[in-house]
Amino acid sequence: MPSHHNNHLTASLRSSTTISTQSFTSRLILLLTLLPLSLAALAFILQWKGNSDFMMDPITANSRWAPQGSHIQNHEIFPGMESSVLSPKAHKSSDCSSLGRGGAPSFPYFRDWKFDFQDDLRPKICITTSTSADLDQILPWMFYHKVMGVMTFFLFLEGKAASPKVSKVLESIPGVKLIYRTKELEEQQAKSRIWNETWLSNFFYKPCNYELFVKQSLNMEMAIVMARDAGMDWILHLDTDELIHPAGAREYSLRQLLLDVPGNVDTVVFPNYESSVERDDIEDPFGEVSMFKRNYDHLPKDTYFGMYKESTRGNQNYFLTYGNGKSAARVQDHLRPNGAHRWHNYMKTPNEVKFEEAAVLHYTYSKFSDLTSRRDRCGCKPTTEDVKRCFMLDFDRSAFIIASTATEEEMLNWYREHVVWGDKDLRLKLLRKGILTRIYSPMVIIQGLWESGVFSSVIESAPTTLSRDKFLASVDSSNSSRAVASESMLSRKTNKSRANQATARKVLGLETAAASHEAAVPPLSPPGLLVEA
Repeated sequence: MPSHHNNHLTASLRSSTTISTQSFTSRLILLLTLLPLSLAALAFILQWKGNSDFMMDPITANSRWAPQGSHIQNHEIFPGMESSVLSPKAHKSSDCSSLGRGGAPSFPYFRDWKFDFQDDLRPKICITTSTSADLDQILPWMFYHKVMGVMTFFLFLEGKAASPKVSKVLESIPGVKLIYRTKELEEQQAKSRIWNETWLSNFFYKPCNYELFVKQSLNMEMAIVMARDAGMDWILHLDTDELIHPAGAREYSLRQLLLDVPGNVDTVVFPNYESSVERDDIEDPFGEVSMFKRNYDHLPKDTYFGMYKESTRGNQNYFLTYGNGKSAARVQDHLRPNGAHRWHNYMKTPNEVKFEEAAVLHYTYSKFSDLTSRRDRCGCKPTTEDVKRCFMLDFDRSAFIIASTATEEEMLNWYREHVVWGDKDLRLKLLRKGILTRIYSPMVIIQGLWESGVFSSVIESAPTTLSRDKFLASVDSSNSSRAVASESMLSRKTNKSRANQATARKVLGLETAAASHEAAVPPLSPPGLLVEA
């Protein structure tokens, strides 16, 4: 009997132990299941209701910083997600008065966009340009590059840019040096050593683009002297339809990009990306264009040549205009321009590297009106032979002939066929292949400049009048015609043969090291299909 009782007790204990073990295991599994769900729910609640900026999602953060009632708040879209959201049509009219509108800062980490660069900030970067553009193009271009870390601008002005209305605003901006194309400037540049050297001589005595190329080189030569006097470390030559895209740097900054360049490098090359417009009614390229065609140097060779015909769409070349990029140079002794696209040195061959990710964004023919504006700047005849005398690139020649001979409707149809990327399927195909790419950063930055009131502040703080000397210089520069300018600048050389120039160089002993005579680099088209072989 006792033995039976003990057996029953043992069985009961084993059963109880088994039930207890199963209960513990079940509870442990339940706990492990509920714990992550609870943590996830807590994180969701904190993100939804929390007041910390760190916990905000991008859309909430952006709408909080955006001005009340702005289109960003209404659409609840983070800048850069949709190009239509960043369209400046809501705040931009056809004239420069739209630059006067402002709002609250949408990029608060720029501290109200004061751009108070410290004297010890390195490297010190300057940009030089030759321009006849208006404020609606110059100001966004300039302040975008201020965001990139550029401290100083040397602006060679003529046309609209030299008018009192524009120049009085530009001269009020810290770090901006204005040089007007006056008779005195042209007389000074007529004494440049460039005229006695061979590297630029192939571009002398020719109109339109060739004349501009020589003028840019002479301006760059003067800018080097001013950059050295101002203590600059790097100098770039950019047009006002070009923006630096410092991809590959640790931060989106040209200053950071150049800071990381090894000390033994003299010049760096930015391959250019070309704007690829999707509409024929673009008004503000910087604010409306987000699609670009990538440079040959940034594409696999098989992709470039394999997609070449689809990429050109019947045009003569892969790019509409140039494809050999722009460069920056360290400011050092014996530096000289080598045409508008490169720098060189009188005493040595510069050590040059090419960026693998960074690029210069070229907004070329991005507005339909660019056809006629380019035509109006050149007095050549619209014939196949004469345009070769005036323009270096095939597309410029074709565009000039069309703009000079076609009706408005014919011009628009030609523009849609050769410039506008209206075929959505083709766009998507080339985007997937990497030929085309979307770049939103410049659009977002310039949008922030608009909304933070930078442009309105600059215009409102400008003096109402220019000083007498500057006023006379601006009037002289803006009113001078191309013919007068060309005659003045080239008068010293018109009656001299190249043989006499060569003799003079030898007599005067102006021949320098062989490296200094490398021919100027003109705007060049990208490689064509024949190069593949």
